[in-house]
Amino acid sequence: MDLGLIGKKVLITGASRGIGLSIAKEFLKERAKVCIVSRGSESLFESEQELQKNYGMENVFASQCDCTKVELLNNLRKEIENKWGCLDIVVANVGDGCSVSDSLPNNDDWQRTWDSNFEPTLQTARTFLPMLEKSCGVLLFISSIAGIEAFGAPTDYSTAKTAVIALAKNIARKLAPIVRVNVIAPGNVYFEGSPWDEKIKKDKVSVDRIIEATVPMNRFATPEEVANSAVFLCSDRAKFITGATLVVDGGQTVGVL
Repeated sequence: MDLGLIGKKVLITGASRGIGLSIAKEFLKERAKVCIVSRGSESLFESEQELQKNYGMENVFASQCDCTKVELLNNLRKEIENKWGCLDIVVANVGDGCSVSDSLPNNDDWQRTWDSNFEPTLQTARTFLPMLEKSCGVLLFISSIAGIEAFGAPTDYSTAKTAVIALAKNIARKLAPIVRVNVIAPGNVYFEGSPWDEKIKKDKVSVDRIIEATVPMNRFATPEEVANSAVFLCSDRAKFITGATLVVDGGQTVGVL
């Protein structure tokens, strides 16, 4: 199926591993050009070498950037402008599951989670929106089902992910029909080095019980399954979809939403 992504210029943040890296691979399979971004350098440039080997050096480049820092994001924008001249798609995937279990965390803990799970999405959108307006492009946020419903996830994390969805809905309405804005809300996704990977190493039996009890499909999602949804939402096949949140959770929210 031709998704109309050949030659499209795509920026993916949080792309050194997991969901972000899988999204990069799926775009490259569709013959798009990809810039992968991460705050850390080691795994980022290892991933860049892997992608260049498999999809061509001319189709991939990596740039280290802390997406909470406006100055660094502006430098990234200039780098992309110099290299490509334009930008068609931005996937804002920065976030982590690090939070605290308190019902209402203290100010420092709250701000730390907010800075990790909402601020990078907001600042990325602000920085690259002018380029997307010029190209009539697409903006995609990666949130979580924790931003849709209270499942007992930490309050600070859930609130930040809810804010990501609210941001997308509001700007989608204001930016249409020039720029489309959508969200993917994954459920439990497993990959090596993920928070679930650490939990499984500590107590696999308990994790298996949680998944069996809460996910009708009785398994974790793979990063590739989330990536397939991302590529679709950014493609011409979804050109009448904006302001939507696509849930990829194996049925976990069925009967809840």
